[in-house]
Amino acid sequence: MYRRKTRITMLDVVVTTLLILLTAFIVYRLTMKLNYKWNWSIIPRYLYFFDESEGRWRANVLMQGFYTTLRLTIWSTLLAMFFGFIAGILRTTPRLFNRLVGRSYVELIRNVPPLVLIFIFYFFVSAQIMPLLGVEDFIRSRSPGTQKILGYLFSAPELFTAFLSGMFTIAVFQGAYITEIVRAGIQSLSRGQWEASYALGLSWRQQMTYIILPQALKRVLPPLANEFINTLKYSAIVSVISIQELTFQAMQVMAATYVTIEVWLTVTAIYLVMCMLLSLGVQWLEHRLARSEA
Repeated sequence: MYRRKTRITMLDVVVTTLLILLTAFIVYRLTMKLNYKWNWSIIPRYLYFFDESEGRWRANVLMQGFYTTLRLTIWSTLLAMFFGFIAGILRTTPRLFNRLVGRSYVELIRNVPPLVLIFIFYFFVSAQIMPLLGVEDFIRSRSPGTQKILGYLFSAPELFTAFLSGMFTIAVFQGAYITEIVRAGIQSLSRGQWEASYALGLSWRQQMTYIILPQALKRVLPPLANEFINTLKYSAIVSVISIQELTFQAMQVMAATYVTIEVWLTVTAIYLVMCMLLSLGVQWLEHRLARSEA
């Protein structure tokens, strides 16, 4: 496969220079004009601390929030893919009712702000559905070992209900976009694929299982990977319902130390590194798929 060589143009040099000058100007304004006292020494202690009782380093509030963000992102993405694939298939079925259900879900979710969905799910799911299902009582009645495992996989028992509410909200919101990705992937296949499989005597379910979905899945994998990055970024919004993810913990540190810019620059760097690593993973996946098709 032919790869185009990377060239550094004059535009690249100009843009890079402007970004460096802009960064230097912001630092100058903060340091000299606003008389801001930088205090970077306080950040490491909120990342990790040495626990003398256990004799080892442990994650402090910022890294605990980071781990919660990862757990929230992973579970939300898996659930969003489940919602998205179901609704995406419904949008391509021959039955009008199924298509209406899938479209109603997409149009309703995509036209409602995610912050509104957060509060709806939190006050409805947490206050009505969770007590009805007895989720909180079930978690609290488990053994300490089971609670520790659930806390490692999801969240602490006292925050389990809020965690599930945030997870479902992000999953439902992202599922609407994944629905359109799956629908577009299925409809991108030529009509001949359907006709050939129908001529072989396959039912609609067999067509989707053995012919259509395997081909469509290869086409939608790169955009699905991009939605994983979007889910990571959208996870910050659940801080409004006191889920102790990275953004919420950053606000707690800022309120306790009155160190503002250093905290948010640290959080920005953490999100940036995570998203860049995921972007590199998406690029690698796209190259692998392109190579397999070639």
